[in-house]
Amino acid sequence: MNEIIKWGILGPGRIAGKFAAALKESEGAELAAVGSRSLERAERFASEFGFTRAHGSYEELAGDAEVDAVYIGTPHSRHRDDTILCLEAGRHVLCEKPFAINAAEAEEMIAEARDGKRALMEAMWMRFMPSILKVRELVEAGEIGEIRKITADFGFRAEFDPESRIFDPALGGGALLDVGVYPVSLAFYLLGEPAEVGGRAHIGGTGVDEESTAILEYETGAQAILTMAVRREGSKEAHILGSAGSIWIPEPWWKSDIIVVRHEGRRERTIDLPRLENGFIYQAEELMGLIRDGRTESSMMPLDDSLAVMRILDRIRKHWGLIYPME
Repeated sequence: MNEIIKWGILGPGRIAGKFAAALKESEGAELAAVGSRSLERAERFASEFGFTRAHGSYEELAGDAEVDAVYIGTPHSRHRDDTILCLEAGRHVLCEKPFAINAAEAEEMIAEARDGKRALMEAMWMRFMPSILKVRELVEAGEIGEIRKITADFGFRAEFDPESRIFDPALGGGALLDVGVYPVSLAFYLLGEPAEVGGRAHIGGTGVDEESTAILEYETGAQAILTMAVRREGSKEAHILGSAGSIWIPEPWWKSDIIVVRHEGRRERTIDLPRLENGFIYQAEELMGLIRDGRTESSMMPLDDSLAVMRILDRIRKHWGLIYPME
């Protein structure tokens, strides 16, 4: 039987609940402890999902010697501090996306993990989806020739609430870090780091990007046109256009069960790529595999990739003139 990995949850929010549910379906995962700044909230979450212990502070959770790995589910602005807290305490870490507020924070997190020889990985949903893995396989095999353009959208409508995390710049709110990180990650996954970045953003009353476009340009002449929003619904589709064909990923592209391959003059081909209903299972099992094998970095979601995406996000915000209060 695989070694049992004892998990802690730091920040018991809505997404953390989905991750906790995934742990229940992950072989060799034990739900050990929950940490929150509110003991009552931690106890409620622990009771709901079946964790053994509840802690009323993040420090207590990080210091729990019976925890092997911690899932960080706190707001973006806390990812660096909470990750480093857990790494310094000897825990392995799966940190929710975006990896950090900016590349400088990501560098600190990565340095701490590497110095302490602890496993660290970004919980980037799409990088583990069968459909996305298949797209890259086809692109690398030359199925659609050389990529000339990528378009991808991720938008949803949230009612304006200045007290909400989504609209709070002090918490890294706005569309770019919340949902824009997905299309940016797709572009990086297929094309690498761009030579130039451009685009426009609508900055709302609270100082966050509510709707925006990023344009990434590459040395090959390829472009990625990426749209994101928290104040309007989007198409939630992605298109990869090549010199010899194209790939369409239907809504919702970051977790689609199919992709459609098209070539001029030929019938389009639909490829079915079923996924696990709870995609967090892939991430949990990947980190547990690292721990069991004595490895500290994932080949599916390398730390250098997380850092590269943060650099691109920084460049996009610099072009827009968007600076967070903590920077």
